[in-house]
Amino acid sequence: MASPSGNHQSEGLVTCPTCDYTVTQAPGKKRTICPNCGNFYSKEAADIASSYRRNRPRPQQNETKSNNSSSSRGDGAGRAHVLSNLFQTLRPGGRRPHNDLESHESAQKDTLPRIETSSRSQLTTPNQNPVPSYGAPIRGDGTVQSSCGSNCIHHKRSERSLKASHGDASDGLRNPSTGSLHGKDLSPRAPSPRRLSPSLVPSSNNNNNSSSSTSNIAASGGYRPLRTADQLKSDFLLAKESGNWKPLLDFYTSTFGSFSDVNAAFKRDPSKDYKTTDDPGLKFEFINLVYDILSKTPQGLQKEVLKSVINSLLKDKRSHDGRIWPHSKDDLRAFLVLVQNPQFSNVSAYVIFAHLLRQIAALSDHDHHYLVHWLKRLKSDRFQLVIERIHNFISVRLFPPKMEDLPPLSKCSWWIPSATKVLALFNAANGLLTPPLLQYIEFYNSTLDHLDLMAEYYAWQNPSSHAGFSFCQYPFILSITAKRTILQKDSEQQMIIMARKSLVAKVQRRQLPDIGMLFLNLTVRRSHLVSDSLNEIAKKQHDLKKKLKVSFAGEPGLDMGGLTKEWFLLLIRQIFLPNYGMFTYDKQAGVHWFSPSPCDNYQEFNLVGVLMGLAVYNSINLDIRFPSVCYRKLLSPAVVPFNNPRATVGVCNVTLSDLKGVQPDVAKGLQNLLDEESDVEDLFGLTFEVSLSAPGKVTSVPLKPGGADIPVTNENRKEYVQLYVEWILNNSIYSQFQAFYHGFHSVCASNALIMLRPEEVETLVCGSPTLVMEDLKKVTVYDGYSASEATIRYFWETILSLPIETQKRLLLFATGSDRIPIGGIGEMTFKISRIDDTSLLPMSHTCFNQLVLPPYKSKKTLKQKLLTAINNAEGFGLE
Repeated sequence: MASPSGNHQSEGLVTCPTCDYTVTQAPGKKRTICPNCGNFYSKEAADIASSYRRNRPRPQQNETKSNNSSSSRGDGAGRAHVLSNLFQTLRPGGRRPHNDLESHESAQKDTLPRIETSSRSQLTTPNQNPVPSYGAPIRGDGTVQSSCGSNCIHHKRSERSLKASHGDASDGLRNPSTGSLHGKDLSPRAPSPRRLSPSLVPSSNNNNNSSSSTSNIAASGGYRPLRTADQLKSDFLLAKESGNWKPLLDFYTSTFGSFSDVNAAFKRDPSKDYKTTDDPGLKFEFINLVYDILSKTPQGLQKEVLKSVINSLLKDKRSHDGRIWPHSKDDLRAFLVLVQNPQFSNVSAYVIFAHLLRQIAALSDHDHHYLVHWLKRLKSDRFQLVIERIHNFISVRLFPPKMEDLPPLSKCSWWIPSATKVLALFNAANGLLTPPLLQYIEFYNSTLDHLDLMAEYYAWQNPSSHAGFSFCQYPFILSITAKRTILQKDSEQQMIIMARKSLVAKVQRRQLPDIGMLFLNLTVRRSHLVSDSLNEIAKKQHDLKKKLKVSFAGEPGLDMGGLTKEWFLLLIRQIFLPNYGMFTYDKQAGVHWFSPSPCDNYQEFNLVGVLMGLAVYNSINLDIRFPSVCYRKLLSPAVVPFNNPRATVGVCNVTLSDLKGVQPDVAKGLQNLLDEESDVEDLFGLTFEVSLSAPGKVTSVPLKPGGADIPVTNENRKEYVQLYVEWILNNSIYSQFQAFYHGFHSVCASNALIMLRPEEVETLVCGSPTLVMEDLKKVTVYDGYSASEATIRYFWETILSLPIETQKRLLLFATGSDRIPIGGIGEMTFKISRIDDTSLLPMSHTCFNQLVLPPYKSKKTLKQKLLTAINNAEGFGLE
C-alpha cells in the first residue's frame, strides 16, 4: 500500500528510501526488499532517509512528479541501487552498522563499500580546483541518472551540477553549499589553468535517423570527458604528482557507466556499426592503456569504477512495450571490453565478475559466434590474463581460502557454470587460429583434479538421472591427469564387472576361485616373443581390461612391474625394426608409419594397438614415435560404432601439412607442384595415379577412376595433391590401421575417450615431453652411494649443464623412454647404483629405471664416459 506521510515510523513498518513505498517488516529481519522498486535496505537507512525528507525544503511540483515517475518505472538508477546494496551486503567483511554515526554514513553511502577509509573527496587534493564532474551517467533527455535512485539525498544537487556544466546561467549561479554527492563536495567549479583539462566532446548527436550504434550512444546524452592516449598518460602523471585524482575519476566513471559509454570511449569510429565478425571496431591498444593505468590508481578510484560497471550491467534490456530486445553489436563490444577488466582478479569483485560472466554466458549462439571471432583479435598476453582470471575465479569458488569471502555456494550455484561457458568461448577462439594464441594446456584447471571426478563423469554420462552441470561437458578444462584418472577408473569398473562374471562362471562350474582370475596373465617365451604374445592376447580377449601380469617361460620370479615393462620394451623394439616390415621409419621426420604393403594377416597391427591400450591402462610409457595424424585417426571416431563391424574407422580429414609430419620429402615435392608457375603438365608429365613398391615389383594405383588417363594440369593440381595425401595417410593403409584401431579400443573402449584431444592420447601412451632434471634429482634414490659423495655431485653437475636433448637421451638410456609420466616425475622412480669397476661405461636396467654408475675419479672422466654410453645406445645396449 502507498505510504501515508508521517507514518513511516509506525511499529513494524519501514519506508523504502528510494520510492517511498511502505511495507511491514517481518519479525527478526534486518533488511527488507521493496516489492515496488526492488531496493534492498536496512531499517536504519530507511529511517534516516525519511527523516531527511521530512526536514528538507518541499520541492517544486513538476520536480516531484518527475522523481515519482522515475521511481515508479524502476529505471536503471533503481536497479543499480538494488544490486549495489546486495553487493554491499555480500562483500567480504560487510556488516550492519551498530551506532547512529555508522548508520548515518551507511544511509548516505550504501551503494558499494566506502572508498578507502574516508570519502570520495580524498581523491582531490585540498585547495585545488577540480574540473566539473561528469561521472554520473547522463540520460538522453539531459537529466542525471543517479546510481542511488531518483529520491536519493544528492539527486537534486547532481541535476544542478549538470545544468551548470551545460551552461544554464540561472541555475549555475546558485551555490550548492549544502547538497553534495554522498555527502561530499563535488559541485562544479572552473577548470584549473594549471592542469590538462579533459576534452569535452559530444557523446553523440540526437538525430533519430542515425544508425543503431549512434543512437545507442546518443541515449547517454550530454557531454563526457574523452581523452586520447597521450592525454590520459599526461593526466595520470599529473594526478600522481599533485594528488588530484578527480579528473581521472570523472573519466573512468563516465567511461564505464553504461554500454553506450563504453562504446563511445573505445570504438574506433562511433558512427560505424562494425557488424562483421572480422572487425569488432575497438581500439584495443587504448583499452589496454586504460586498464593498465586503472590498476595503478588509488583504491578509492577503483571502487568507484566498479560502481560504474555495476550500473552498466544493470541497464534495462526491455523496451517501453515490455518486450525483450536482442543484444546489439555495441552490447557485445561492451562485454568484450568489460571482461578484460583487471579488477576482477580481486576476490572482493567476484560478485560483480560473476554477474558479468552470467550475462555473457546467457547470450544467444549468434552473439557467441561474434564474440568468439572478436576474442581472437586480443593479444596473446591479454588473452592469457583473462583465462587466468577466470580459472582463479573457478578455483576460489570451489575451494575458497576463507568461507566468509564469498556468498554461500547454495546461493550462487550458477557462478561456476557461467564462468566455464565463457571459458569455452575463449577456447573456441583459440582453436580458430593457426598457430593458436595459447597452448591447449593453458586451459587446464589443475584444481579440478581434487574433485570427485567420477561423480562428474557419471553425471555427464547419465543426464536423465543427474541433470545439471558437469565439467566433463567442457573437457578442455580438465587436465590430462584428470582425464587419465577418469579413463582408468572407468576401465577399472569394467574390469570389476568382468572379474565378477568370471567368479560367477567358476562358481556355476563348481570350481574354486583363485587370485589369478583378477589379472591378465601372459606367459611368453623370449625366443618367440611376438607369436606368443599374439596367441596369449587372442585367447584372453575378455581379460584385456584386467591388470596386466607378465612372466617369461622358464624364468622364475614374480612380476612387480619390472617384467611387464620389459615385455613392453622388448616387444615394441622387435615390432618396429625396419626389416620386420610392419612400419617404415623416416629419419628426417623421426617417426614411424604403417607400411602400405598388403599382407595376409593384420593381427600384428592389432597387437600394436592392444599394446598401446595396455600401456595407457597400466601407466607405462612407450617409446613409440607416431606422427600426430595417427592419434587423430585413432579418435575417428572416439567410440567404436556399436554392433557395426563394417563401419568405417580410422579415417580423418588430412592435409599437406599432415603429410609433412610423415614424409617431409614427398610433401615438399607436392608443394613444389602447387607453387610451380609454368605449365605443370609439360614440366612433370603426371597423371592421377601413384606408384606402390612391393617386394619384387612396382604397381600403379589410380587416385580416381580412370586416373591413369587424366593428366595433372595447373587447373586440377590441387585435387591431385589432396587425393595423393589422402591415399598415403588414409586409403593405402586402411586395413592395417583398422586392425590397429580395434586393438587399441579393445582395451581403452570408454566414452571418456570423447573428452581427449589427439595430443592427449599421445601423452597417455608416450608420457609428457616436459622434462625438468632438477625434479628427477629430487626423486632419485641411491644404492651404494650417498647424495653427498663426489661421484654423485659430479654426475648431477654434469647432467644439469647438458642441453635438454642430451638430458632426454640420458633418460631414454636409463628408463627406455625420454618422457616422464603425465602426473610428473613424482610418479616415477629413478635409482643410481654403484659398480666398482671404473673401466666400464655406465650401464642401465631400463625395466627398473636404474642407472649403474662406476665411481669415476674426476668430473671430466665421468662426463666423457657418460656421453659415450648415451650417444652410442638405442636404449637396449650399445650399437
